[in-house]
Amino acid sequence: MRKALILASLLLAPGAAHAAGDSVAGKKQFAPCGACHTVEKGGPNKIGPNLHGLIGKKSGTNAANYAYSAAMKNAGITWSEEELMKYLVKPQEYVKGTKMPFVGVPNPQIRANIVAYVLESTKD
Repeated sequence: MRKALILASLLLAPGAAHAAGDSVAGKKQFAPCGACHTVEKGGPNKIGPNLHGLIGKKSGTNAANYAYSAAMKNAGITWSEEELMKYLVKPQEYVKGTKMPFVGVPNPQIRANIVAYVLESTKD
């Protein structure tokens, strides 16, 4: 019965499997990402672009004065919670040729937490 309820909830609410991200935990789990990215409005680009305002933007366009790879510019992604969840599994496989050297976050709960933090901290 429990399996049926879980399956039904996933079928009825796409994306629900990762809707329970914890942004407080995500802030801590984002720490390695912070070596290359900032999230605050007006924050600097580092090795990677500032992520503020990312949601709803086309890949390769978010951060002014950042030299995005051709792969990212041409990926045709509009960033959303769902796209971040997919991208962060294995960035180099999701966007072949990206210059992001990060191997990814295979654990879906940790990924959901990081995405929840990014969603919360990068909106206006």
